[in-house]
Amino acid sequence: MIRSNSLPTTLLRLAAVGACALMLSGCISLLPKSKPAQLYRFGQHQAPPATGPAAAGAAPIGVFRASGVFQQESAGDRILTITGEHAAYIAQARWVAPAAVLFDAAVLNAFDAHGGRARLVSRGEPAHSDYALRLDVRDFETRYESGEKAAPTVVVRVRAQLTRSQNNAVVGEQIFEARVPADNNRVGAIVGAYDKALTEVLGKVVAWTDGSLT
Repeated sequence: MIRSNSLPTTLLRLAAVGACALMLSGCISLLPKSKPAQLYRFGQHQAPPATGPAAAGAAPIGVFRASGVFQQESAGDRILTITGEHAAYIAQARWVAPAAVLFDAAVLNAFDAHGGRARLVSRGEPAHSDYALRLDVRDFETRYESGEKAAPTVVVRVRAQLTRSQNNAVVGEQIFEARVPADNNRVGAIVGAYDKALTEVLGKVVAWTDGSLT
């Protein structure tokens, strides 16, 4: 009697698995759906190589890249915007890596492309350096200065300090800034403005560093 009134064990197990699957599928369907973020990068365009005596045969001078600071709000992979007193990030848009990481790569590329006397030496690199260069990124943001629907302006502002490695004496200190209006209020145009602003600033930083070496 007990066997005739009971479901086989296999059927019970299948029923339990089916019930769990149904509950799980129900939970998955309740999760919100979001569009994948578009990824962008900057720092691919560099200033033209240096020309003249310094670039043609002069011995390179090692410049150690000292640790600097990056504007905290924009150091990550989100694109910071400023409208009046309000700050926000562009929705569904990200840098392919943290902005601070992309900036460091752009600095190395800028010095390599310049071809002047200054040769940037990274931390851990077995090379002698006579100078140390510290770069602090004070501003790296998109500013809507004419309203949130108008084309914004990208602002890149970097403080550079050059010191002698032998005695830490300050050789020079200067702030470099570039303000580049985007062609329109689209992410692609804004990213293009970042590229132009960074190229302008790093071109000035490299030329200033190269000209400060003795």
